[in-house]
Amino acid sequence: MMDKSQETPGSLRDKKGLTEEQFLASYKPGDYERPSVASDMVIFTVTDAEEENYRKLAKKELRILLIRRGGHPYLGCWALPGGFVRPTETTEQAAARELREETGVSEVYLEQLYTFSEPDRDPRTRVMSCSYMALIDSSLVQVRAGDDADEAAWFQASFRQKEQNGRWELWELILSHEEILLQAHLEKETGRPFTESTISGSGSLAFDHARIIACAFERLRGKLNYTDLALHLMPEYFTLTQLQQVYEIVLDKELPAAAFRRKAAPLVAETENYTENEGHRPSRLYRKNQEDTD
Repeated sequence: MMDKSQETPGSLRDKKGLTEEQFLASYKPGDYERPSVASDMVIFTVTDAEEENYRKLAKKELRILLIRRGGHPYLGCWALPGGFVRPTETTEQAAARELREETGVSEVYLEQLYTFSEPDRDPRTRVMSCSYMALIDSSLVQVRAGDDADEAAWFQASFRQKEQNGRWELWELILSHEEILLQAHLEKETGRPFTESTISGSGSLAFDHARIIACAFERLRGKLNYTDLALHLMPEYFTLTQLQQVYEIVLDKELPAAAFRRKAAPLVAETENYTENEGHRPSRLYRKNQEDTD
């Protein structure tokens, strides 16, 4: 009789007396219901708002990329970029592929958020979404709609808490582009995920993508406090005032300039370059501190 310490996983037998090789030979995947898996992305960027007075510093706007669906379900509705994971891909590889197809960029900051697995989140079949957050410098982006989309556009985004009743919070998500307005109200218990949302406005948001966007906002704001994440939204060279604007537009609050500069000091490196042709006094340009990591 073989000493159990000398047995290999392939030689072990289960309760039915089968080795692993025998078990796999008789295994029938079709006996089990298998959900489809998709990768959906919340792609953030920051752009300059149009400013009539060129002497004034342009305000920043936080934007999210949405695509207008060209097929069922949710035909004509706006949705996050994404798609089904191919048999040879990981969810991250699928997200990177979709990102490259929709924006033309790669090698950008990409972080997994959550897996959304409610049984009825997709009317076609059971589809689990592994969601991701991407941060992109807007100057590098060339937006184009994918094969299953009619249009792709950057929507200005805001996300604010409207009410709090004990541990329950009510949040409002507003996405706007030209004449299109998407508005969603979401609830959450403190420390818990966002629950179902109500959608209103002149357009519609598909699936449970309002919840995914809310989770991305929560993650981005939380990590700004202890990482250099905001620098992934910046061009190669920027002023400290521009960087502060990005922090303020993401966090949706004003920050004291002196305190912000102390916080930003270890994250950036001073250059010998200054702004030019901006209608006001030249400002020193900075870049990301290459010695710093997220």
